[in-house]
Amino acid sequence: MREYSVPATVVIGAEENLLDAVFAHEAENPGDTLLKVQRTPGEWTPVTVAEFTAQVVSVAKGLIAAGVGPGDRVALLSRTRYEWTLLDYAILAVGGVTVPIYETSSASQIAWILEDSGAAGIVVETTAHAALVEGAGFVKIIEDGAVAGLVEEGAGVDEAEVHARRRAVRADDLATLIYTSGTTGRPKGCELTHRNLLTEIAATREVLHQLLSADGSVLLFLPLAHVFGKVIQCGAIASRTVIGHTPDTKNLVADLGTFRPTFLLAAPRVFEKVYNSARQKAHDGGKGGIFDAAADTAIAWSRAQDTGGAGLALKLKHALFDKLVYGKLRAVTGDNVVAAVSGSAPLGDRLGHFFRGVGIPILEGYGLTETTAGITVNAMGAQRIGSVGRPVPGHSVRIADDGEIMLAGDIVFRGYWRNPEATAAALEDGWFHSGDIGELDDAGFLSITGRKKEILVTAGGKNVAPAVLEDRLRANALVGQCMVVGDGQPFIAALITIDPEALPGWRERNGKTTDGDPSSAADLVDDPELRGEIAAAVEEANQAVSRAEQIRKFRILPVDFTEAGGEITPTLKVKRNVVSEKYADEVAALYADTKQPA
Repeated sequence: MREYSVPATVVIGAEENLLDAVFAHEAENPGDTLLKVQRTPGEWTPVTVAEFTAQVVSVAKGLIAAGVGPGDRVALLSRTRYEWTLLDYAILAVGGVTVPIYETSSASQIAWILEDSGAAGIVVETTAHAALVEGAGFVKIIEDGAVAGLVEEGAGVDEAEVHARRRAVRADDLATLIYTSGTTGRPKGCELTHRNLLTEIAATREVLHQLLSADGSVLLFLPLAHVFGKVIQCGAIASRTVIGHTPDTKNLVADLGTFRPTFLLAAPRVFEKVYNSARQKAHDGGKGGIFDAAADTAIAWSRAQDTGGAGLALKLKHALFDKLVYGKLRAVTGDNVVAAVSGSAPLGDRLGHFFRGVGIPILEGYGLTETTAGITVNAMGAQRIGSVGRPVPGHSVRIADDGEIMLAGDIVFRGYWRNPEATAAALEDGWFHSGDIGELDDAGFLSITGRKKEILVTAGGKNVAPAVLEDRLRANALVGQCMVVGDGQPFIAALITIDPEALPGWRERNGKTTDGDPSSAADLVDDPELRGEIAAAVEEANQAVSRAEQIRKFRILPVDFTEAGGEITPTLKVKRNVVSEKYADEVAALYADTKQPA
């Protein structure tokens, strides 16, 4: 057993809550810009601290008029937009509890969350969302004027009632009930208190002080229903980091160019797509050789920073490619980014080195909904690429004898909503069982090697962590998603999908015309040239593991995994049980000609 702890630098008082920062800013810096709202493409209208605070109070009065009492749960179902942040703080201001729901959730998922949470009401984004809602006390629709309606309904409520409510909220009161998206089973509600969130914000600001500050800005595009987005929102509000919102990621590049954030946050798949799309575009345009040389140089330059710095020749090559390639990549982000923060899944050291070499260091962190997002993070100037960093101040990481990561500190949740059995199974003597497998080095840097429940045991008794192979496979531009299989089988195999954005360019380069959709791989699953390229990607991934753990066979699937198809979660994690059931015949075919060992 190994353990590493970092001493606390901040103590949260019993009477503190998330609203304190908003009203402290109003008293001290009322005219400062706190958020920016894009009403027309490319035009960002500033919202001052005083304006935001007044809107929070006005909407809170409307919630009081609607009957929301202290401790009541109010569901919020919407894309990432200004109104989400406004409503979230208004719910907190009346002593309520925000219950975020992904806007892509099905009617049955919404019904379960509303029923299990006992929500007093729900605010949704569209009339289409409203049609999916049943059983809520009230339903308000953002695009039908929910905010203006609440302000009007609350006009007769005394503002003093809001201030009395928000001052009565204590650190250990429930702030939000976030339902885990879950790759298996029915989602559970994670109880996160004001103390959980305040501790996370304070600890994160301590480590990422260069990013979360009044001089910084962040464009939120990840779902605010996810704890990662929620924490960055609250951390930005607390530090007066200017916030912008992008509801539709199809507009992300344009919005980055006009908003020009100083830091980014995204899931690893987003960074994979940025790299793969840039590489694919270069190859489609006949400049693949230049891009690949630039990528290798960026990686080599970054690796050299960990071993004394680059030599003269490498510095010159790096400077040349900075003008030819790297500057163009930075321009896509608005050319103002100091660093990026990545979480929710492993990034992979190759991508980490590539982006640091390009001039956009990605500070990888680790956490779960149950740990209020990041409990470990790489810091600026103290980054170890390939790891997820060290514990944030006041927290501890322990590696159990079976390799499971155990976590402790004030950002660990207090339990699962109305589920004492699950709570007892997850929390033991103040330590949270993460379900992840990892390693901890002498300096306290944590590395994630897999999920405990996802470990495959072959017929020969070999334990295999799928994540190592899957992460490397997804780094290939042609690979959309993948899932490694082999539990109880004589060898490891994989199901692989083709990235629909990369496929049209590949078809054109290889003369694979089609009368159908060029982004579909349905006609290419047995194509020798496509299989050859995927086989090369598999061979590359196999270099990371022992021979017994290597992928021996694979099948190309005709369609990519999607959230709409039910194969991935909103945070782009593969639902292994769904894929196993949907593609059971394909998995069976991988082993059809093999015999089990005696």
